Amino acid sequence: MSAPKKLFIKTYGCQMNVYDSERMAEALGGEGYVETKSADDADMILLNTCHIREKAAEKVYSELGRFKGLKAEKPDLKIGVAGCVAQAEGQEIMRRQPLVDLVVGPQSYHRLPEMEAKARTGEKVLDTDFPEEDKFEKLKNRPKAKRGPTAFLTVQEGCDKFCAFCVVPYTRGAEVSRPADRILREAQDLVERGVREITLLGQNVNAYHGAGPNGDMTLAQLIWELDKVDGLERIRFTTSHPNDMQDDLIEAHGTCAKLMPYLHLPVQAGSDKILKRMNRAHTAESYLRLIERIRAARPDILISGDFIVGFPEETEEDFQATLDLVEEVKYGTAYSFKYSTRPGTPAAERTQVDPQEADDRLQRLQALLTKQQREVQDSMVDRDVTVLFEKAGRFPGQMVGKSDYLHAVHVADCDRAIGDLARVRILSSGANSLAGALIE
Repeated sequence: MSAPKKLFIKTYGCQMNVYDSERMAEALGGEGYVETKSADDADMILLNTCHIREKAAEKVYSELGRFKGLKAEKPDLKIGVAGCVAQAEGQEIMRRQPLVDLVVGPQSYHRLPEMEAKARTGEKVLDTDFPEEDKFEKLKNRPKAKRGPTAFLTVQEGCDKFCAFCVVPYTRGAEVSRPADRILREAQDLVERGVREITLLGQNVNAYHGAGPNGDMTLAQLIWELDKVDGLERIRFTTSHPNDMQDDLIEAHGTCAKLMPYLHLPVQAGSDKILKRMNRAHTAESYLRLIERIRAARPDILISGDFIVGFPEETEEDFQATLDLVEEVKYGTAYSFKYSTRPGTPAAERTQVDPQEADDRLQRLQALLTKQQREVQDSMVDRDVTVLFEKAGRFPGQMVGKSDYLHAVHVADCDRAIGDLARVRILSSGANSLAGALIE
């Protein structure tokens, strides 16, 4: 029996890329590959790329450059680039980096086994199509391993919003929602493999409109169907758009016990002028009123958000409006970035903000968000939360898990196993985590 081939995958960016990398590993697992944590050991290297961050493509080329010596030592080593940078720059990647054997877009990775077979013959393979077949269905019979207690599950891909700063509509395509029965089948399979918490993924997840038995279903209706899955204890979803936060989804936060009290709801800016230039199609006021309705349904919910500072034509007054909105919402956690141009997007052609001014604004915003995050985290002390244990801690007898609110929680003298849920009293708040004790 021949030794298994080794696959090294490096994943950049969002949770959906993490999910996609898992599916790529499953696809190649059927061809005799097992994953390795070291590129030096690999027979195939895959870089699953993200186009959201600044200079994303250049970082990919830099990473590929590091493999030049390895490829010289191992001529049979195959190197592939997947994900959104692959989709956007497939031909250019092949031209600039001859060591790349295959390039595959995020909608075509179910074709990896066929692509790998061609690459083994010495052929250079490029597939950045938007195929009509369902990639998830193509992979459903691949070998599946035991899973940890948490998992991502893609329910929706692509986006029709065309925000002026975003490449997703160009790299992931138009909004497509998976049929509900296929999602439920995959969720059941994950639970049977050890998963107790599922995070539903989509570039615009609350725009979900997958086919159900009686017509298209909303995300809330899908959540209620998942609520019936025995063994599934927790449900989360990300990332949402304010304009698609429907009434039934708001209500579900207050009535569905398995839906966790955590919501990532990006606003991006607090200035209506900038929101309009971003093509966000909501205002600061409509966002604030939406937060009020969500908190009325679930008062203890932790709100997370995304912000872009230094967007083209942003003034100090516009930025102050963002700070004002942050002060009003009080975020439990948030992600903030300085605007950087994405070729092909409308905002790339506009008058840019001075980089030093943008840097200063980002530091001021992050200082406020960090202060709020710490205040919310500190407020958890002396409260009782439910923790899903995910791994052993650094110290003997210590276990680490996530609370209902997605805070990392360390518990000493813990006799619980990975995958157990337990009530924990929070004793202290650290820099980025909480410490607690089991409630007997």
